[in-house]
Amino acid sequence: MTLTETITSAAVIAEIRSRRADLVAGGFRSDRDNADPADNFAVLAEIGAARLLVPAEYGGLWDGEATGGWRDLIRAMVEIGAGDGPTCQNWGTTALVAREVFDAHAGLPEETRRELARRILHEGLRLVASNAETGVSGKVTAWPAEGGVILSGTKSFNTNSGGLGIANVGCLLEGAPGRHHVLVELTHPGVELHDDWDNMGQRGTRSQTVTYHDVFVPDGWHYAATRPSPAFFGAALLLHASLMQGIGDGALDAMIQYVRTMKRGMLPQFATPAEDPLMLRRVGAQSSRLAASRALLFAAADRLETASETDVADTVVECFRAKVACIDASLEAANEIHELAGARSTSNQYRLDRYWRNTRTFASHDPTDTKNVYIGMYEITGELPSIASIVRI
Repeated sequence: MTLTETITSAAVIAEIRSRRADLVAGGFRSDRDNADPADNFAVLAEIGAARLLVPAEYGGLWDGEATGGWRDLIRAMVEIGAGDGPTCQNWGTTALVAREVFDAHAGLPEETRRELARRILHEGLRLVASNAETGVSGKVTAWPAEGGVILSGTKSFNTNSGGLGIANVGCLLEGAPGRHHVLVELTHPGVELHDDWDNMGQRGTRSQTVTYHDVFVPDGWHYAATRPSPAFFGAALLLHASLMQGIGDGALDAMIQYVRTMKRGMLPQFATPAEDPLMLRRVGAQSSRLAASRALLFAAADRLETASETDVADTVVECFRAKVACIDASLEAANEIHELAGARSTSNQYRLDRYWRNTRTFASHDPTDTKNVYIGMYEITGELPSIASIVRI
């Protein structure tokens, strides 16, 4: 499928599903080599998956509305995640940043928006949400300069930076109130990539530290931040949930493929897994659990597109529930692979442990217990605290 063909979102999602084996293979290599999953992004480029990230007015398949397109985006995320978790997180990061920079409230010039769309669609441009400052000293700050701004400081967590795209850097702008964003080319000579991401899971995200050394960025490529709507925070939760759902679906697929090759059951009196009721029960339970979390995730995404201002809280709580369900189902599926597949499956020639390492790594992003607290609070009181104060994007 090429970008010149007339295609629909459903066709793109189906094509991603058909290339899942390629994404699995690319994810295996990326995890083994602790490298950016560039091969998988080549596959997604062939499919034209980037059209789901760009507004229709610039050649994409998203209607450009803040609450639009989530139905398709979340389903695509699940398919990509079932192939490879890090690829999914990287692609989802571009999706989330694209929602920010193409937002009319961002105030970026039309010329900048068109150039970003062109590069995303035709050059495979990837975007980085450069926001975290945990563990670094001082705030990243920009200073006005003739024709633009100069940016300096360090960000500690930069998912998708292995693609050397553009970072959307959250910062302070000297002399201006509130938060600012500066779009920085990661190939700029003043950008230092620390190559310090060596975590147990989601290795291909290359979520390394980045330092900006007096980087000049011209006017037209920076903008004042606006506070996202509560619905946007709910959508970010669904991106998290879809990543976890995808990894869980991939874990179940990998386990089933391996188990089909086994010459024994768990119970010694059965010669094959297909004859062993204990193994069948466990596979069936995982399948049902993942199907339930997937259904809740898709229902929440569909609801997000039609949510009104009066039921935003209901919608956000539904997004909380979806994230909790997807995390629980994914962790359970990844945790059981070796229980069913046995000791031989722990060989690095299979790297089946990457599913658990990936789920456990991303599930640690923010505590699931807090989501259940807020769900419970809403059930009992009908109220939530400020969404911005309780959701970590």
